[in-house]
Amino acid sequence: MFSALLPALARALVDCSAIYSSNMQITIVAAILSHITGYMLYRRIANFPGVAAAVYVLPTFSLVYGFVFLTFFFLRIDYSRLQAAASFFQSTFWYFALSVATRRIEPCRLAVIPGGNVSRLGNIPGVAWHWIRSSDEVVKQASGVVADLRADLSGEWERYIADRALSGTPVYHIKQVSESLTGRVEIEHLSENTLGSLNPNQAYLKVKQLIDWGSALAVLVVFSPVLLLVALLIRVESSGAALFKQERMGYRGNVYKVYKFRTMRAGARAADDKEQAITKDGDARITRLGRFLRKSRIDELPQIINILRGEMSWIGPRPEALVLSRWYEAELPFYSYRHIVRPGITGWAQVNQGHVADVGEVLEKLHYDFYYIKNFSPWLDLLIVFRTIRTVLTGFGAR
Repeated sequence: MFSALLPALARALVDCSAIYSSNMQITIVAAILSHITGYMLYRRIANFPGVAAAVYVLPTFSLVYGFVFLTFFFLRIDYSRLQAAASFFQSTFWYFALSVATRRIEPCRLAVIPGGNVSRLGNIPGVAWHWIRSSDEVVKQASGVVADLRADLSGEWERYIADRALSGTPVYHIKQVSESLTGRVEIEHLSENTLGSLNPNQAYLKVKQLIDWGSALAVLVVFSPVLLLVALLIRVESSGAALFKQERMGYRGNVYKVYKFRTMRAGARAADDKEQAITKDGDARITRLGRFLRKSRIDELPQIINILRGEMSWIGPRPEALVLSRWYEAELPFYSYRHIVRPGITGWAQVNQGHVADVGEVLEKLHYDFYYIKNFSPWLDLLIVFRTIRTVLTGFGAR
């Protein structure tokens, strides 16, 4: 009503006959469909952890409205540009204001039942945790109750949980809440692997590959002059090939050669193969042009070749150098499971954590990769696209 019909009503007050024109009626219907689609997409994205929903209002509705009315433009369908612009503005304003107001009026508040491994929840920011002291305590204004349902809880606390569920209060298992708030899936034991829930959606896997191939071909055709210019600048700045090739572990454990623009001086060597594969902060091997290419992520663009060959995707767990991958597999349980989906140029771990190399940091990165696999969907991929744009603009995680 606010985004599609109110602008039309305002137009009718100025010119009553305008509301009866075919282009106005077509625009109103298109605006309603755009608004509903944008709302559904926005709700999907806002459900993922760590998402400040208000930030994604503008890009989400811009994507939907832009697609609909660009289609009208190319098909030469007559529509009211004023009505379309007003509807787009009203939609973004409505959800932005609603998101900001909701966060201020209703901050997330969760009550925690003692017992088991619940103490670690206190380290997760962004939530008002209320620690329940007694089963007689009545928790008000809480979004839900959290408990370690695998712990040996007393009958008193089990009755408390049952009462809360019967009263309509959501009861969450600690693992479920932790995954949702951190965007990480922690797996320490084989019994927790639950392969059924961690296997990615096979239908979307195939659809995504088709989208990857088509978009990669389009990008290669459109930006080939830019890619050639970058290759020429690399050759001018330092001797050696413009492209860097390296063996990496890929989809289903297959080894392949990844292509990137060379950002280091040719022939620069480290002490051993492991050190050679790791890029550290302030690495002296990186050229001046190479630092810009890494920060802007332009050095990753030749991996379009890998996407066209079916070895990579635009979005997925980042592939590691073969020597590092084998090192991590020896140190970290389930590390090889990240290869169940195609590696990507960007991914959930990259937009949340950035570049890592230490084993401890790689374990945390692995938890992000498992979260991506478990929640493998176009909605999560779209969120990663939005965050990647922000990452490119800020240079987060570049080395």
